[in-house]
Amino acid sequence: MQQLELDNILSGSENALTDRQTDRQTDRQDDSWLDNEFLLQDRIQKIQQIIAQYGEDNFYIAFSGGKDSTVLSALIDMALPNNSIPRVYANTGIELNMIRDFVFELAKTDSRIEVIKPSVPVKKMLETEGYPFKSKMHSSYVKRYQDKGLEHYKSVRAYIGNEMTLSGKPMFRPCPKVLKYQFSDENTLKISDMCCVRLKEEPLRHWQKGNNKPYGIVGIMREEGGRRSNAQCLAFSGGKLNKFQPLAPITKEWEEWFIAKYNVTICDIYKPPYNFVRTGCKGCPFALNLQKELDTLEKFFPNERKQCEIIWKPVYEEYRRLGYRLKPNDNSQTKGQMNLFD
Repeated sequence: MQQLELDNILSGSENALTDRQTDRQTDRQDDSWLDNEFLLQDRIQKIQQIIAQYGEDNFYIAFSGGKDSTVLSALIDMALPNNSIPRVYANTGIELNMIRDFVFELAKTDSRIEVIKPSVPVKKMLETEGYPFKSKMHSSYVKRYQDKGLEHYKSVRAYIGNEMTLSGKPMFRPCPKVLKYQFSDENTLKISDMCCVRLKEEPLRHWQKGNNKPYGIVGIMREEGGRRSNAQCLAFSGGKLNKFQPLAPITKEWEEWFIAKYNVTICDIYKPPYNFVRTGCKGCPFALNLQKELDTLEKFFPNERKQCEIIWKPVYEEYRRLGYRLKPNDNSQTKGQMNLFD
C-alpha cells in the first residue's frame, strides 16, 4: 500500500514536471507569436508613416514575383487597404518560367501590376558589358581592372593584396588566390557587375521617370547578408529619399510566419517538390548553391537547364575548370578548389 502511494506521488511529480515543461514551451511559442505580431504592427506603422509623409502617388513597388516581394506587396496592402501603388515587374527574359507565369497570372486580376522589359537582349548585353563572376563585389573589381588597369584604382590593388586600404588595413574579404589571375593578361573572360543594372535597374529607372514615381519600395532584408547587411529602411541618395525598404529588419523566420498566418499566396516554386530558395535570374553565376539549383532544374525543368548553359556558357566553363560552384567536367583540369564563401 505504501509502495503504491509512493508510486502515485512520483508519477504525479513526473506529470507535474512534464506539465511545467509543456507550459514553458507554450510560453516560448506565445512569446514568439507576440514578437512576430509586435514586429508586424511596427512595420505597418512604418509603412503608413512613410507613405503619408512622401505621398502614395510617388511610390512604386519593385515586384519580382519572388517570395520577398510577394510578402512586401501583401504587407503594403495590409497597411494601406485599397492602395493603388504600382507593382512593376522587369521581365528580363531569363527569369524562371514559374515565377514569370506567377506574375502574369496575378496581373490578370490585379491592374496594379505593370510589366517592363530591358532595352537590350540578354546575350548582347553580356557580350558587350561582361559576365557576372563569383559576386557583385568581385565582378566590379575585375571590371575596373579591365577598364583602366591596376594603377587607377587603389581599391582594386587592395582587393588583390598589393597594398592596404585607405584605413591602412588589409581588405576584410580579399580576392581568393585562385582568382587573382583575373587581374592579369591570363584572363580572357570579360567580367562585369552590370548585369542587374542593365536588365533590371535601368528599365525600372526609365519607367520611374516616365511615370513620375521617384520612390521605389524594395523587398531587401539585412539578413540576406553581403551588400544588403547594412540595409536601412530608408535609403537616401544625394540627401534625397531613393528607396523605401520596410523589410530591412525582417527575418526569413518572420517571413514564413507571415505567409502562414495570413495565407499569402506565393509562387509554387518555393514549395515541394521544387523547394527553391533563390529565384532570381535562372542559373545566375552569383548563386552560392548554383550546382543544386541546376540539378533541380535538370530534374523538373530540363529545357530551362539547357537555357542556363547557353546564357552563362563562358562563366560555367571557367567555374568547371576551377572546380568552383559547379562540378568539374571529367576531362577538365581543376586549377584549385575554392570554398563557397571565398
